[in-house]
Amino acid sequence: MHHRTPEITIIGGGLVGLSVALGLLGAGQRVQVLDGADNDARASQGNFGLIWGQGKGWDFAPYANWTMDALAAWPGFARQLQEVTGIDVALDQPGGYEFFTDAEEMAGFAAEMARQADHLGHRARYEMLNGDDLRSQMAGIGPEVAGASFSPSDGHVNPLRFLRALRCSVQAMGGRVTLGATVSAIVPQPGGGFALALADGGVVYSAQVVLCAGLGSASLAGDLGFITRVKPQLGELLITEKLGDRLPFLSSTIRQVDEGGVQIGGTKADAGLDDRESLRVMSGLARHAVTVFPALTDVRVVRAWGALRVMSPDGYPVYAKSAAHPGAFLVTCHSGVTLAPLHASVLADWILNTSPTPDLEAFDERRFALSHAA
Repeated sequence: MHHRTPEITIIGGGLVGLSVALGLLGAGQRVQVLDGADNDARASQGNFGLIWGQGKGWDFAPYANWTMDALAAWPGFARQLQEVTGIDVALDQPGGYEFFTDAEEMAGFAAEMARQADHLGHRARYEMLNGDDLRSQMAGIGPEVAGASFSPSDGHVNPLRFLRALRCSVQAMGGRVTLGATVSAIVPQPGGGFALALADGGVVYSAQVVLCAGLGSASLAGDLGFITRVKPQLGELLITEKLGDRLPFLSSTIRQVDEGGVQIGGTKADAGLDDRESLRVMSGLARHAVTVFPALTDVRVVRAWGALRVMSPDGYPVYAKSAAHPGAFLVTCHSGVTLAPLHASVLADWILNTSPTPDLEAFDERRFALSHAA
């Protein structure tokens, strides 16, 4: 059965795809989102919910500045989502800490933060605190903590509520989200546009296509002439029972969600498509949390899981327009929460080539071809 669909089809109904759809709808476009199967690797349903800038782009100035733009845009974006859907995504930007138990590791990160500050200029705001200064300012930090960095721009949201708010916003603005629509192949048409072959045998036609399928992009990018090949990175998480008292900090590895439970994570591993958690890693996460904040020692863990991040070859976002097939775009990143306000706004100008269009040349996938040639 053949279906004529809206002008622009987003392949992928996670945080990135829905954010891009929201921006295009706001620009007056007709948009359909094709979301895949329930058993797909879904980073949007297993992420940490951070809105984070520390260290990002320390060796790549465009990413440092793009991230800072997103951090500044988050308060207005959260208000917009609540106005459209009535859903409070629990945005909280109190500033965040990176804790260190190894002084040498902390010194290395301090150097990275200094490089990042060079890129950001007057927008850079952070401080490095040694362990004694940290403990004098915040009760309960463990004696083995060597110190921490702090940035007042960092924060977090409730990730599942955020995902629901995005989907509801897209639908409220007239977008169509089709669930269980796995795209198995994309065929550019001789007269322009694209035929999207679905796993159930159906075919969807679209004038333009934006590939935002996360790890699912790996099997489809070549159909559109893209060279980027994303890969999975495993992160494992612990969730504790709900606590009556609030933690006195937010960190990149320990955060208390708005419902009261503490989420502990931050691991990175190359494990292919295996998203199973391991006792060894779980134990290491628990030790880290207790080392940083010993009051967590007797708190019960109630859930644990592994989730796969979406990583480009160099770890930075990719925003690419197909030279071989005009009207096809690739958008992929591992910071779908942090960058969402930009994906839902100015990225539409880049896709539609309207003015003012953000300068995203540094994020084009040609950088991979150039680095390989070098």
